[in-house]
Amino acid sequence: MADRAIPAELAWVRAAPEGEEGPGPWIELAFGPDGLVHLRETSDPTNIVTTTRTKWEAFAKGVVAGEFDHFAALDNQGPANPS
Repeated sequence: MADRAIPAELAWVRAAPEGEEGPGPWIELAFGPDGLVHLRETSDPTNIVTTTRTKWEAFAKGVVAGEFDHFAALDNQGPANPS
């Protein structure tokens, strides 16, 4: 998306495993009043990626459907099932 001003009053939600404490690094997201979704890492909160609500919802549905499971690595060395 083109560079846009990020609203200052966003309510960031941390996507961390249940019961996990500490700084992460975790992904945080915020739904803006302008219909945009903003994502950032806790370790670099000024680097914000912005997408549309429609694209975010399509991505979330893909995650739930398992479309990205091949990216998950058991040993953190790369894709578990590279194509």
